[in-house]
Amino acid sequence: MRKCLIAISTLSLTLAISTAVTAQSRAPQALPEGPGKALVENLCTSCHSIATITRAAGFSSAQQWHDLFSTMVELPQAQADTIANYLAEHYPEDTSRRPNLIAGDVDIEIIEWLVPTLGQRSRDPAQAPDGSIWWTGMWASLTGRLDPETGMMEEYRLPPSSRPHTIVPDDQGFIWYTGNSNATIGKLNPADGTVTEYKTQARDPHSAVFHPNGNLYFTAQGAGMLGRVNPTTGVVDEVETEARPYGIKVGPDGTVWVAHNGTNKIAAMHPDTMAIKYYEVPDTSTRIRRLDLDSQGMVWFVNSTMGKIGRLNPETGEIKQWDSPSGSSSHPYAIAVIDDVIWYNESGMRPDALVRFNPRTESFQSWAIPSGVGIVRNMATTQDGDLLIHQSSSNRVGMVKID
Repeated sequence: MRKCLIAISTLSLTLAISTAVTAQSRAPQALPEGPGKALVENLCTSCHSIATITRAAGFSSAQQWHDLFSTMVELPQAQADTIANYLAEHYPEDTSRRPNLIAGDVDIEIIEWLVPTLGQRSRDPAQAPDGSIWWTGMWASLTGRLDPETGMMEEYRLPPSSRPHTIVPDDQGFIWYTGNSNATIGKLNPADGTVTEYKTQARDPHSAVFHPNGNLYFTAQGAGMLGRVNPTTGVVDEVETEARPYGIKVGPDGTVWVAHNGTNKIAAMHPDTMAIKYYEVPDTSTRIRRLDLDSQGMVWFVNSTMGKIGRLNPETGEIKQWDSPSGSSSHPYAIAVIDDVIWYNESGMRPDALVRFNPRTESFQSWAIPSGVGIVRNMATTQDGDLLIHQSSSNRVGMVKID
């Protein structure tokens, strides 16, 4: 390559210009001039970059902007109005990102709760055996408990450096979480609020799941590792894997399945030996965030970069995929299987769309999530066969009651 660049100076110039243009397109744009610019720069960028705003899909009204940032920070009315009006003027709705909603005959009810601590980026709700719903507040290093019958919520502070990513209740009432920023797996005892931490070699534990054998298995996306914690002994075992392991689930036969967000592969790990077998999904640009399994052991996954959902038959290796209703830019993200019906979301759309896919009829139905501006990054099922979701940017946890 270097010899070619030296010999062909015009190609070098072309590549340099192309690189500069690409870097410029990726760089965050400066905020437009106008009343409210300084407030946005001073108040909003303390938690996130300006790029979060400039790359947003926008809203059709100042009230919608206000409803969003009021879940992040509490401001005096005058400042809130100025910021909302500024954002509405300069960042209107991008109508090209509206989802393609498909009508159908299934009825659902979406219930959402705003969590107490603003700006925490609530995520990954899961139901404990007693019926309570737990979530992680990643940016605030906390976990919370919700009584879905009364709406009452309480929060537990975790070690400040933990920034928990995923939460997994166990059968004994302990609440386990992945310490994404301090290389730990944590265990909270809700009875007294104490936390036990298990150090990991991987720097960023990500998603986790309990196995019928009693062990907790987890992914570490940035480190490219899979791990196992024995809750009885506290021993942590870890192995290297393909790039960016993400979602993780246990199949009916005990196999630990892992989605990869850095390559076009799905991994099957033996729970005892931690030996890994890989299945390659067509198209090298495929990236898979999460997966789940049906009662027959079929692996269902979201092909996030291609705007598809797919099914892997572990026995034959056969893979079949379907286009998501909103197309190639829909970015399917979270997924859950309920009664062998597939539920997932289109995170690239605004509002974020909840999609139902019936494999028997190969038909879709979809709904707009009421507060759908923050991306459903994970889903879980309840004991009653309902669906737990969240919106991280708008600090909500939710339940989808399925008729």
